[in-house]
Amino acid sequence: MAGSTFGTILRMTTWGESHGPALGVTVDGCPAGLELCEADVQEYLDRRKPGQGKYSTKRNEGDQVEILSGVFEGKTTGTPISMMVRNRDQRSRDYGEIASCYRPGHADYTFDQKYGFRDYRGGGRSSGRETIGRTAAGAVAAKLLKELGITVTAYVSQIGPVRIAPERFDLQAARENRLCMPDSPACRIPRPQRKRSSFWTGRWRSGIQPAVW
Repeated sequence: MAGSTFGTILRMTTWGESHGPALGVTVDGCPAGLELCEADVQEYLDRRKPGQGKYSTKRNEGDQVEILSGVFEGKTTGTPISMMVRNRDQRSRDYGEIASCYRPGHADYTFDQKYGFRDYRGGGRSSGRETIGRTAAGAVAAKLLKELGITVTAYVSQIGPVRIAPERFDLQAARENRLCMPDSPACRIPRPQRKRSSFWTGRWRSGIQPAVW
């Protein structure tokens, strides 16, 4: 399987599966001398970890990061930075029924067709938990950019028919609600909750419109 390495100057390679012992990332190309500790990365992982609300998976994971290499006495050494998060709530038994039954909206079928073999325990590499490595690498990149006076902010501008109102745009609100929408009143609209049950029956489909600033 290709496609696990991204970048040219700053490169990251993610590894691990949803129900394996751990997931992680190796970041190569980071210069020496950047102040970096596990708390810097944990801040980002805490924002993406599961079980934080009704809109996310109920899987219970602490997602505590361990920096294995590339950092000494609180600073990067210029060598590859390897970071790992151990899986604790694997519950592979919960996925026994899908060993021979493809899940709609997942990569089960495409993995079988492309590779002839798949890890059915939560999707393996196609699980959302693969983004742990990307998030950890992003934390390193964010620290590098901050040294140059650059910050990156992402938010959700629309979920299905619910849009943010430009006159109520507030980035702080996006940091304080689980939908990451910079419009507090929009987050309180009950429509997404009402539509949620019909989503699973196929009567309604929605998309999410992200934005990066």
